[in-house]
Amino acid sequence: MQDDDVISRLANIFARRGSDSYLGEEVTMSEHMLQTATLAEGENSDDALIAAALLHDVGHYADEFSAYSPSDTFDKRHDIVGAKLLAPYFDPRIVDAVRLHVAAKRYLCALSPEYMSLLSAASQHSLSLQGGPMSELEIAKFEENDGYLDAIRVRQWDDLAKVPGVITPTFDHFVPVLRRGLCTNK
Repeated sequence: MQDDDVISRLANIFARRGSDSYLGEEVTMSEHMLQTATLAEGENSDDALIAAALLHDVGHYADEFSAYSPSDTFDKRHDIVGAKLLAPYFDPRIVDAVRLHVAAKRYLCALSPEYMSLLSAASQHSLSLQGGPMSELEIAKFEENDGYLDAIRVRQWDDLAKVPGVITPTFDHFVPVLRRGLCTNK
């Protein structure tokens, strides 16, 4: 797939599926992902973090016949699925932040019960499906990842990006950032 093809495919997914409910939250999938990227951009983050913030939940779109439900009893691993989808096209730093953003939630919950208490009901439910707060061994292993600090940052924006009615730029605004994040050597 050519570079513009993958970006066109992502734009199509946002247009076609962006109005889907975001996991029982009061915002849509596209509102959530655009809010996350807007928060990253508002902190003058670099392109890789903005792209990761925008694409962190793309794994929810991998299986269009199996949407998330608040009554789910197993983790559909959208973090891993999303990273696999993006890996052939995007910089590894972007892919790693997407892959690790769920682990970052588990990490932050292990370090701070206060953080866990601030999670939305939907995030608390998904946390239980994802393994709950990390053990000490899992914390140490997570910290061995070069991109763990990026994933924590994406996770923090992810948690804040659930506000109904927030005006954000459109997907097209972020296309130049995505283009700069493509791996043209693959």
